[in-house]
Amino acid sequence: MIFHKPRVTKIAFFIFSLFLSFATYAQGKAAEGKQLFQQNCQTCHALDKALTGPALRGFKQRGPWGDQKEVYKWIHNPAAYIPTNPYTKGLQAQYGAIMQSFPAFTEAQIDAITEYISTAPEAGAGKKEGGAAGTNGGTTEESGNGQLIFGIVSIILAIIALILMQVNNNLKKLSDDREGITRPDPVPFWRNKIYIALLALVLFVIGGYFVAKGAIGLGRQQGYQPDQPIYYSHKVHAGVNQINCLYCHGSAWESKHAGIPSLNVCMNCHKAISTYEKGPKLFDENGSEINGTNEIQKLYKAAGFTPGKPWDPSKATSPEWVKIHNLPDHVYFNHAQHVNAGKVACQTCHGNIQEMDKVKQVAELSMGWCINCHRETKVQFNTDSSTGNKFYSIYEKFHNDLKSGKMDSVRVQDIGGLECQKCHY
Repeated sequence: MIFHKPRVTKIAFFIFSLFLSFATYAQGKAAEGKQLFQQNCQTCHALDKALTGPALRGFKQRGPWGDQKEVYKWIHNPAAYIPTNPYTKGLQAQYGAIMQSFPAFTEAQIDAITEYISTAPEAGAGKKEGGAAGTNGGTTEESGNGQLIFGIVSIILAIIALILMQVNNNLKKLSDDREGITRPDPVPFWRNKIYIALLALVLFVIGGYFVAKGAIGLGRQQGYQPDQPIYYSHKVHAGVNQINCLYCHGSAWESKHAGIPSLNVCMNCHKAISTYEKGPKLFDENGSEINGTNEIQKLYKAAGFTPGKPWDPSKATSPEWVKIHNLPDHVYFNHAQHVNAGKVACQTCHGNIQEMDKVKQVAELSMGWCINCHRETKVQFNTDSSTGNKFYSIYEKFHNDLKSGKMDSVRVQDIGGLECQKCHY
């Protein structure tokens, strides 16, 4: 009996560690899937309602998606997969479009997206009281619930492990007393050098982790969402009214900066639109309703415009907009190279801007985030096609390698995307 008692503690710690490892892995996988979903899928899909494409919650129970390998084939090349299955043919007929292909997605990334779709909270769980809509259409995901439950379960299991250790020690002491074995009194845990060393090591590792994480995050402002002088809803303009991003941010197509649109651009529409009546209700972060007409009047005040009278642009004073997406001074980023030459969608970096009332920074915009994108993003290199990118026609070697089969695609890293001077002066 005594011989097996030390194993009880070892088994308990093993089960506890195994659970923690699995829970941490599953949680991290779902978090990665959520980020990938928001950056790549949410433009056309929601979890609980049909948009440009079908609702995705429970998709594994529909069509051929029970086999994860079929999901890989579908996401990598939807156009080739559609003719092979009646269900996907029906989707094309129903929605009248073919999903964009994502050949750069790894199987692990697709698994992460699937995990997020399967474990995301039900819609409506985060709706504001009184029917007030939040910035994401009235619902917010209770992302903290999973972390809270995980923490509570971890604490309970840790307490159970400590209790088992204490029980094991007490049983061992009773057995020794019964057999007449004299042992020295145990050293209290607060005076035990081994326990003190282990506690110091744990505190050092945890403290080092948070110090390193904080140091790495210096200067980053993911989630930054400042108030603006005029409440401008991208959801109303780019979402409901389908105004193309380049209409207001036209310089993103041909210059380094996307730029803030001038009042001339705003007044192209708002000389005729002076009231906000037919659009969805607007709410701030506290759930208070925003009067859209009053916000238009703020625009008129800045522009020096009076409805019914000729407008003199020379009297206009631009509002002091607050810049949201900031990069360090030593970083070079060219919008035209990404938007025009690279054909990168605005949502890739800015999130689902067409669903935001109040804009916030979605991506972390770190060096690692950019480098990973360069490693995975494929270059549109078919210069013989009208849809290709003739900017890269100078790379004749890559054309020959593609034709001969030495390469299946060209990624940004192949054309110097990992060189320091690409992003740093």
